[in-house]
Amino acid sequence: METTTFPISGPLLLRPKRIEDSRGFFSETYNERLFREALGDVRFVQDNQSLSTQAGTIRGLHFQSPPAEQGKLVRVLRGAVFDVAVDIRRGSPTYGKFVSATLSAENWTQLWVPAGFAHGFCTLEPDSEVLYKVTSYYSRGHDLGLAWDDPELDIPWPVAPGRAVLSDKDHAHPMLRDLPAYFS
Repeated sequence: METTTFPISGPLLLRPKRIEDSRGFFSETYNERLFREALGDVRFVQDNQSLSTQAGTIRGLHFQSPPAEQGKLVRVLRGAVFDVAVDIRRGSPTYGKFVSATLSAENWTQLWVPAGFAHGFCTLEPDSEVLYKVTSYYSRGHDLGLAWDDPELDIPWPVAPGRAVLSDKDHAHPMLRDLPAYFS
C-alpha cells in the first residue's frame, strides 16, 4: 500500500495495491495489519455508504464530538469526489487549515481523516458512491458540522455556492469562528 502525507499532521492518502489481469483486478481494500502499520491502533466499527445522484453535491463538513469522535477511512466506489478534511483541533498549529484530494473509482485512493477533523466532499460526477469506515458508532447527540462555505477556510470547492446541492442540515452549520472547542 502506498501512503502519502500532507503538510497537516494526521490525514493520510492511501492507495491499496491493485493486481490487474485480463479479467479485471483484485485488491485488498482493507487489511487490518497494513492499516495498523500506516495509521496506528485504529479499530473500525461501522461502514457507511452514500450515493449522490448529482454532480456538485456537497456532504459536510461533518464530525462527531467527544466522547463519540470518529476517524474515517473514505473511498469512492463509483464516480469521483473532491474530498476535504479541516483541522478543528483548537491549539493545533494548523487549526482551520485543510487538506484535500480527488478520490475516484479510477485512481483507487483512500483518505484517512482522523478524529479532530471536519470532513466533507463534493461530487465531481453524477451517481458518485462513497464508502467510509468509521472508528466510532453514529451518535445523533454528537453529530455536528462546520459551514462548508466559510470564507475563513477558503476551500476551493469545484462548484459555485449557488449551484451546490446541499441538505438543509448542511446549510445550517456554524462558521469556524463560532465553533466551540470540541477538540483541544
